[in-house]
Amino acid sequence: MLSFIIKRLISGLTVLFFISIITFFVLRWMPGDPATLSLGTEGTPEKIAELQEVMGLNLPWYQQYYHWIQDLFSGDWGSSYVFGEDVMTLIIQRLPVTLLLAAVSMVIVIPFAFIIGIMSALFKERWVDYIARSLMQLGDAVPQFWLALIFLVFFASKLGWFPVAGYVGFDDGILASIHSVLLPAIVLAIGQVGPLIRIIRSSMLSSLEQDYMLMTQVNGLPKTLAIVKYALRGASIAPLTIIGMQLANMLAGAILVENIFALPGIGRLLLMTVEQRDLILLQGMVIFVTSAVVLVNILTDICYRLANPMIRFGGNHE
Repeated sequence: MLSFIIKRLISGLTVLFFISIITFFVLRWMPGDPATLSLGTEGTPEKIAELQEVMGLNLPWYQQYYHWIQDLFSGDWGSSYVFGEDVMTLIIQRLPVTLLLAAVSMVIVIPFAFIIGIMSALFKERWVDYIARSLMQLGDAVPQFWLALIFLVFFASKLGWFPVAGYVGFDDGILASIHSVLLPAIVLAIGQVGPLIRIIRSSMLSSLEQDYMLMTQVNGLPKTLAIVKYALRGASIAPLTIIGMQLANMLAGAILVENIFALPGIGRLLLMTVEQRDLILLQGMVIFVTSAVVLVNILTDICYRLANPMIRFGGNHE
């Protein structure tokens, strides 16, 4: 297991290395530079040249990259010239909103998908299965921005069940915070539930056809107990990978949802950063988001390896 973790960490660091190179050069190739954008209309050629020297933009590209990576490891991610604050401070301030949004969404997705997926497999080709298949297609087909607007108009504006916009902090109570993100979390969940239902249904059907399920009938084990004790255990392994991928995909969906519902999270900050062309903040956010996705994928691989007995007991030597 230790060698497996080391390999995954090395592969993750390799991904981060290439992402850092791509991010550095793509942002440097964009029109303008941080010094010019920071000074705006007040940027005379003398002031721009002076600020470029202070920011190290007059150095060769390899020295700029080296200093940037060195600052990242030392915890100095630079300062946003739009917000006037430290990059890491801005990210940490916005992070709880996105984490709560993703957590509430996954709390909705996982139980619902498991119940529907398992019922669909147990009652294959019956009305429950047809409903489950319809939900899969509905989750994949409905545009998330359209769904967010419909929910906002109907459930928030017309019925008044949820706030139209904004976020309630933890200082006002955890329940109030959850309520403020519940509607956008439902929108995120609908977009993620289809693939998970599909993989759970497929895994459950495969598990029900295994030889050990036939042995439970031979041994006279009650069907319900056999399903709970054996079929569910085998069917729960494959969805782990999908759940990990969905956690990583939450951020992409959060960019849209957070902006529609005016939530001050990472997604909204990222869009504002792109619009304002805040290059220092943008490159810091790209590295942060990439690091989070890599970490989630590594943890997902570890959980999958621990949960899969064939791998755990030597069925697959990676």
